[in-house]
Amino acid sequence: MDFKPSRDEQVRRPPLPVKIVIAGGFGVGKTTAVAQISDTPVLTTEAPITEVAAEIDRTGQVPDKTTTTVALDFGTVAIDDEVKLYLFGTPGQDRFGFMWQDLTEGALGALVIVDTRRLDDCYPAVDYFERAGLPFLVALNLFDGQLTHSLEDVRWALALNEDTPMVTFDARDRISVRDTLVALLRRSFAVASAATPQ
Repeated sequence: MDFKPSRDEQVRRPPLPVKIVIAGGFGVGKTTAVAQISDTPVLTTEAPITEVAAEIDRTGQVPDKTTTTVALDFGTVAIDDEVKLYLFGTPGQDRFGFMWQDLTEGALGALVIVDTRRLDDCYPAVDYFERAGLPFLVALNLFDGQLTHSLEDVRWALALNEDTPMVTFDARDRISVRDTLVALLRRSFAVASAATPQ
């Protein structure tokens, strides 16, 4: 007689760890998004913005911002019993670009956050992930609850392929961040599946 363990007796496998990179320009909402969604206390490397850094980083466009990420933000979130995301937020300033290769090593996909009031700040992130061949999704952050440009206009301005997903979201809202990460996961799993020999 075959013995089949009951559901409670079956050994639970730990969730699949999935590394996701969250990138974008200075002050677009990367730290906020990680903080809103993380199930664990967020590791952040926020430092006060100095007068010299304020001139370099053009903080006049985000006058309320008093700190900046100087290394990374890190948080985790369980999507379900099978998948756990490890979120790595990149610093947004060009002078910290040398860290991106280490932060993206082993990542399944990337979320590029865009402030439509400052589109030029997101070009480096889009270019980086296109060159790296890492699946990514572009998320337009809803500052003040609205966009200054339509999705179609932003796609054209960034010269994005039609197969690169774009969404709107609010980095301050946990559900909005969750839905955006799920969309990125679907995209990343689809790309990985298509690349796997059958």
